[in-house]
Formats: sequence, structure tokens, C-alpha cells
Amino acid sequence: MTEQLTAAATDAFTLSPEVMDQLFFEARSANSFSEEPVSDQVLDAIYQATKMGPTLMNNQPLRISWIKSDEARRAVASTMAGPNAAKALAAPALAVLSFDPDWHEEFEFFFPHAAERKAMFEEPGMRAAVGGNNAWLQAGYFMMAVRAAGLAVGPMGGFDSAALDEAINAETGHKSFLIVNVGKPGPNPWFDRLPRHDADFAVRSL
Repeated sequence: MTEQLTAAATDAFTLSPEVMDQLFFEARSANSFSEEPVSDQVLDAIYQATKMGPTLMNNQPLRISWIKSDEARRAVASTMAGPNAAKALAAPALAVLSFDPDWHEEFEFFFPHAAERKAMFEEPGMRAAVGGNNAWLQAGYFMMAVRAAGLAVGPMGGFDSAALDEAINAETGHKSFLIVNVGKPGPNPWFDRLPRHDADFAVRSL
């Protein structure tokens, strides 16, 4: 934790400074990963934590595809631009994050006390917007869960989502929006940390 943040973080947060460093202040997005595998038990634990974050009406539209076979991994990499394809091929664990555009069909399960509110989301465009927004919210929980497991994330855009959906989501109709490398950091994994806005720029009180 940086010296500038130490006092405020120590006073404000109930988690230890070491945990806050692991999740926030010292955590980084990795650009290379070691060959150390990530077990299925850890992958499952990451989802168990991810699903507990709040979403609109508990709608949980995120769908995670762990890409395990060589064939599937090559299919994902083929949709990616520049050096990200090589990163996807090399990472010990690879996740494609998608959302279910028909998430509302599960209303009786995730919002059983007011399942009739499913009718609010019959219009496909509005439903897709709500699903996409809340899936991105869950993507944030996913990345924090990865960090909580002692691993690093490497989120990547810059891919052909239509081609990716044809390759891995054709049977489900899910819509991909982010590809994430997961694992222990490898050699020279970090770029220099880029600046963050101070509170006097990004925060206001009304």
C-alpha cells in the first residue's frame, strides 16, 4: 500500500491492509502468466464469490465459459487482435464472459417473491441493455474474486464478438463481451502503473 493511502485505508476499512493491497492498492492486471495451473476447485470458488455481488433485481445475467480444451482455446484466440491472441493461448486459465440476452426467463428462480416483474423486460432491446450493464457489473466482481483467490487477471477486449459467439455461444445464444486471462503472474508481468484520478477531480458532494 502506498504511503499516501495507508492512513486513510487503515482507518476506513475493516479488512487488513494486506488484504486491501491484494484486492486494490497493489493489485495489477498481468500481461504474462506462469505455467502453474489453476485447479477446477479454484475456478468454482471464483464463481461462488462472483455470484454473491448485487445486481438489478438479483438478475445475474453473467455467463462464464472456462476455455479448457486446446480446440476451444484456439477458436477463442482466432477472434482476437494483435498480441492478445498469444496471451490467450498461453494463460493457465482462460475465461470468456458473456451475458444471457434471455436472462429474464429465470425470474421465478432469482426473484421468486415478485416473478410477475418478468413482464417489465419483454422488450428485447431494453432487456439486452439491462443484461449487458449488469453483466459488466458482475465482471467486476469476477475480477475481484480472482484476486481474492491469490491470482491475477488479464482482461482483454479487441476481439470479434460475433465470431467468438459463433465459435462458443452458438448453442446458448449468449453474447460475449470480455475475455480474461487468469493465473499466477509470469516473467515481467507489469507495465508501469498509470495515473489514477484524485478525489478532488472525480468525486463531488451535492
